[in-house]
Order: sequence, then C-alpha cells, then structure tokens
Amino acid sequence: MHKYGLIGKHIDYSFSKTYFNQKFKDLNINAVYENFDIDNILKIKTVLNREKNLKGLNVTIPYKESVIEFLDELDKTAKAVGAVNTIKIVNNKLYGYNTDVYGFMTSLFPLLEKHHQKALVLGTGGASKAICHALKSFDIAYKLVSRQPESNQITYADINEKTINSHHLIINCTPLGTYPNIEESPDIPYQYLTSKHLLYDLVYNPKVSTFLAQGKAQKTKICNGYDMLKFQAEKAWEIWNN
Repeated sequence: MHKYGLIGKHIDYSFSKTYFNQKFKDLNINAVYENFDIDNILKIKTVLNREKNLKGLNVTIPYKESVIEFLDELDKTAKAVGAVNTIKIVNNKLYGYNTDVYGFMTSLFPLLEKHHQKALVLGTGGASKAICHALKSFDIAYKLVSRQPESNQITYADINEKTINSHHLIINCTPLGTYPNIEESPDIPYQYLTSKHLLYDLVYNPKVSTFLAQGKAQKTKICNGYDMLKFQAEKAWEIWNN
C-alpha cells in the first residue's frame, strides 16, 4: 500500500489527512495518508527511514523553509519562492515543489477587481513567500507586515487609516485565529475597512475567522483558505502521480 503524509507541528487539525483519505476511499485507491507531527525538522530523517512505502509528503507550518536542506532537487517555483509544501519521493530521492502558489492564485483570481492593485501581506513565513510570488504574477504590488520587520517591511503599529485606504487586498498568512485559538486575529485597524476591501485568510478552521468576521462587519468581501487548500492538494496529487 502506498503511503502519503503531512510533516508539521501540532497538526491534529490537518485538512490534508481527512481530504486525502476520503479521496482514496471515494476513488477506491489502495493508499493511506498520515500525519507526521514532529517537534524538530531533523526528525524528518526518522520518518523517512521508518516509512518505506512513502511516495509523497505535504509540508506545513513551521517547516516549509527548513525542509529544503533535506531535499535533492527543487522545481523552479519552489526555488523562486524559497519554500516547499509538497515532496515527491522517487528511488529514495526527494523532490520539492510549491503548490501553495497555484492554490492561492486559482482561488483568488475570481475575486479580484480592478481596484485590488495593492496588498498588505500579514506575516513573513513560508506561506507568505508563496503568496508574494503569486501577487507578483498578478502584478499586484504588496507590502509585508511583520512583528519583527526587516528592510522594506512594516510593523502592525505602522498600519494606519492611510495604509488601509491604499491597500484594498489584505491577506493573513499568520496562523492567528486557527482553531482552537479562534478569538485571535492580526492587530490591524479594522474600523477603516470598506466595501472595496477584500480580506483573504489562509486560515480555514473556523470557516469565518475573527479576522474575516471583523472585515465582514465593515461590509468587506471575505475569503477563507479552504479553496486554496483544495486546489493545492489536487496539484500535489497530480505531481505525485505524474
């Protein structure tokens, strides 16, 4: 039996395990998908040595960047992004891909309007890197927001009414608001949001995060991360079977 799985930390809530095992059942595929919850990326070696039937892995927070040093090759998108969320295993060689870019672009495209020309990207981790790569492809200018900003980045305290008014697309790439800590949300001045704004949250559980709920109260368009996850999962499946 072929085996697939997810590498991450604190991933009991994982979308992927439920999604793929249901897919295998529906399509009568002789395969299983497991969570490999590790507290240090070095433990990926233990997983790989133990699981001889592994054909592919997904990678989630916080290992999308640190996993790269364990891979034999990266595809051009993963190389450009600097983050990997999908690994294909062939003859004990590990090939890294990034399907987050595809998932995000495919889910965002139908929601875009002419005035969505500038974006605030909240968070600077591996997921954020994929989102920035996608925004470049859409020719959308963006500003990164971080608690510990580097050059060309801003802090949450820097976001004021003018910042909100000039950035009509705001994307949460942080895990803030994910179950069970559903009351959390990025610290931005939500009172300045308007119906022209689009809030996109990579969080999908709960369906409407506190981040999205505060936008909804201001009549903004909102979108959670479920469709992005679904699209990136199908792209991963395509890679594993190609």
